[in-house]
Amino acid sequence: MADPMRIRARAADGVIDARVLMAHEMETGTRKDASGKIIPAWFIQEVTCQVNGKTVMTAQWGPAVSKNPFLQFKARGKAGDKVTVTWVDNRGEKRTDETNVG
Repeated sequence: MADPMRIRARAADGVIDARVLMAHEMETGTRKDASGKIIPAWFIQEVTCQVNGKTVMTAQWGPAVSKNPFLQFKARGKAGDKVTVTWVDNRGEKRTDETNVG
């Protein structure tokens, strides 16, 4: 399983500002290793962000996104709300992490 995401979420004036750092290799499928073999594609395809179980954002990504991607989004909410971020990659691996809004 992938390393945990680092999620920071703060609320001000009824708006949550969430910042997410995801640990993922994000291989494009076009690079070659030292022996000349192509490294297979391995990248996040879908990211879903929720606040208190309600989906506030969904993103569809591809191989052009950099290694260890950073995502920032804003949504309505307040301190104490729960922010959950889930990603699924092209190998079917899935990661979900959450934090409480500060």
